[in-house]
This record gives sequence, C-alpha cells and structure tokens, in this order.
Amino acid sequence: MRARSIAVKPLAAALVAALVTGWGASAPRAQTSPPAPAKSAADAIAEYRKMLEDGNPADLFEAKGEELWKTARGPRAASLERCDLGLGPGVVKGAWVQLPRWFADTRRVQDLESRLLTCMETLQGFDAREIATTPFDKGEQATVTALSAWIASMSRGQRMALPQKHAEERRFYELGKRAFFYRGGPMDFSCASCHGEAGKRIRLQDLPQLTTNPGDGVGFAAWPAYRVSSGELWTMQRRLNDCFRQQRFPYPGYASDVTVALAVYMGVNAKGAESIAPAIKR
Repeated sequence: MRARSIAVKPLAAALVAALVTGWGASAPRAQTSPPAPAKSAADAIAEYRKMLEDGNPADLFEAKGEELWKTARGPRAASLERCDLGLGPGVVKGAWVQLPRWFADTRRVQDLESRLLTCMETLQGFDAREIATTPFDKGEQATVTALSAWIASMSRGQRMALPQKHAEERRFYELGKRAFFYRGGPMDFSCASCHGEAGKRIRLQDLPQLTTNPGDGVGFAAWPAYRVSSGELWTMQRRLNDCFRQQRFPYPGYASDVTVALAVYMGVNAKGAESIAPAIKR
C-alpha cells in the first residue's frame, strides 16, 4: 500500500507541471454563444400576423365584394358601377385612402360605409335606413362588409390622404377630435385612454397611437381587417362599435355623424401612412 502511493506521486507531479507550462493549452474549449434576445409580445404578434398574410381570409371577402359591385341587384336591378366614391362615378382605385370626405350630392361628410348606403339606395333601390339598423354580417350588412373589403383592397399600398379643403371636412375633424378625447361612462374611458400615447398595450398587444402624424399603418390604415379571434371581417364602423362597447358606452348609430367624425380625425392624422387594408388582426 505504501509503495503504490509513492509510485503515483511522479505521475501527478508530471501532470501539474504540464498544466503550468501550457501543455494542453491548445485543447479546444467549449464556446458559449450569447443568449438570443428575448422576443417582445409585439414581435411575436408581428410574426404570427406575417405567417397568416398569404392566407388572409379577407381575400374571400374581396372576391365577393367585387362580384357584388358588378352585379345587378335590388329593386332597380342595377349594379354599383356608377357609384361615386369621391373620384367620379365608378372610380374605385384610390378612393379608400381619401375617405371620409365631403359629398355635394348628399351635402354630408361620408365614410365608405355611409357612402355605400347612399349608392345602394339611389342606384339599386335598397332602403338605407333598414340596412343601417340590420345587425353586422346579416342581410345587406354583409354586402356592405364585402364591398368595403374589395374597395379598400383597390387602394392597398397607397398613402392616406384625406381631404380637408371643405369647411365641413375641417368641422368634422374637430368634432372627431372632441369625441376621441371625450371621457365618460362607468370606466371613465375615452378613445385616447388606449390610443392617445405611445407604449400602451392590452392583452399583450401594442396599441397604435392615433393622434400623431404621419399615422401608423397598423391603426386606421389597416381597416377593414379580418379578425382571427372572431373569424369575421370588420369594417371601421364595426371596429368603432366595439370600441364603444369596451368603453361601456351605448352603441353609436351605424354611419352616424360621430362615427364618421372619428374616422375623419383618425384618417387625417394617418396622412402619409401606407394603407394595408384589408389587414389581418388577432
């Protein structure tokens, strides 16, 4: 036992000497990569949205909307191909990015949905008031939704450029601004509570700031949009309707002045933003 322990000592000494003099210094060392930066919730949602872009179900609504635009329908058996969306009868491309706007024939500032009601009534003979009181996605409301998707798609990639030349357009901007910042209801909420400053989010999703210029394309310039969570395509009128619900306010009248004014305010603030509608939303 004594002899064995003595014999081991020279080997141990040799190993220590080799380490001290650098023997084995060239042996590969394990390389550790720096940890990848953690993804934010916004990054994850952006990736999720990107994956769904190629298969956006809004494409189906667009196809249906184009068909409805060109098909003779209603009591007068007429199509909407003579509907004036602000750029002349039948001109669709570029119209969406300039709505809402003043229309001389109705002497009103109108958004896309309210203008479609006018055309469906005057050209096709439908009852605009009846459509306005029909629940979303029911009856001719579904027609308006599909038409909105197609018309918006015809301006995809263009920049928001709502006009402000007419006195009523400027008045509606100020009315929309007042409505945007008006606080009330049991939650003491306003539109600005969620969309009045940068850095806010809800359900892990960043909220677009809608008071700056140029605006963010994920805000006003993204609607109409397909909502994955509900499996439906929402127009701006429906988006605003749901915002009022979340504020615990009474639902606004469909295509009412206050909803059009809110769209004017957000749309003017979005000047220069690229339209990506119909987009896809969580």
